[in-house]
Amino acid sequence: MPSTPLTRSLAASLVEEAVTAPSMHNAQPWKFVHKTSTGVIEVHGDPLRGMPHQDPDHRALHLGCGAALFGLRVAAVHKGLRPVVRLHPSPDDPWHFADVRLDGPDDADSELDVLQAALSRRHTSRFPFTEERIPSEVIDGLRAAALLEGCRLVVPGAWHTDTVMGLVHASELFEAANEAVRAEIAAWTRTGTAGEGPDTEGIPSYAFGPRQYDVTSPVRDFGAPAQVPDRATARFEKTPQIALLGTVDDTPEDWLKAGQAMHRVLLQATLDGLATSLMSQPLEWPELRSDARDPGSTIGFVHMVFRLGYGPQGRTTPRRPVSEVLSFD
Repeated sequence: MPSTPLTRSLAASLVEEAVTAPSMHNAQPWKFVHKTSTGVIEVHGDPLRGMPHQDPDHRALHLGCGAALFGLRVAAVHKGLRPVVRLHPSPDDPWHFADVRLDGPDDADSELDVLQAALSRRHTSRFPFTEERIPSEVIDGLRAAALLEGCRLVVPGAWHTDTVMGLVHASELFEAANEAVRAEIAAWTRTGTAGEGPDTEGIPSYAFGPRQYDVTSPVRDFGAPAQVPDRATARFEKTPQIALLGTVDDTPEDWLKAGQAMHRVLLQATLDGLATSLMSQPLEWPELRSDARDPGSTIGFVHMVFRLGYGPQGRTTPRRPVSEVLSFD
């Protein structure tokens, strides 16, 4: 058992910080179970919050749950606990993603405490960034953050950046031509019109950011003009600074590792004063995803495209209450 008893209130406080993690369309596809007899916190995926058209294999769902798992680790260390993770502990239950024990060795994840301050500060920014270049030492720190979670972060060169941007624009055309995908996205956006889902989930209109004057930035446009008629228009950076997160293999365990690496990179970037946003759009189409990787890199599969830079940090998006995502057994 951990030296600090895992009471129900402590478990709830850990989960409250864990769910600040990003997820596709802010669907928050996670569930937590506190096993009161052992002090273990289980992390489960919720298939009812999946995206069958954009994420038929549930890879993005795993990424979101992996990010929440990492947030749980950070929160636990900050509370003086010692998290140790076991991925896929129940072979017969593919939705049981991880068990987190809190009685590990004294140095278990101890370096994560510094990231706790960024949990509440990290927000997706769909606003223009400046053209200021990110120092190489900051990029190196983000690469190191990904490596610590068993993943790779690649900053593409000019030709590869142009390739990825081309895939972004191609995916926009694919999306515009697919009615089922458009309907799925609409189901997770919140503009205040009647019949929309709960305001504790999804993408609220204030998080859409301005409409792009041009098409230089890899920022997904969630808001149709008819839905948000007074939305501003802005010119985005001409040369976006992007990075690709990937793994050698492409298994559910790799997806969970990538989700943890994704959140670690985002939190470190927040501490470094960077604004961030995520772009999964070109990775949602199998015919485009394979072209996102650099054939000269060690990455076999790309899981996320980061947009990094200096600019507005974005605003907090809503989260479901802990009582909806945490149960006790």
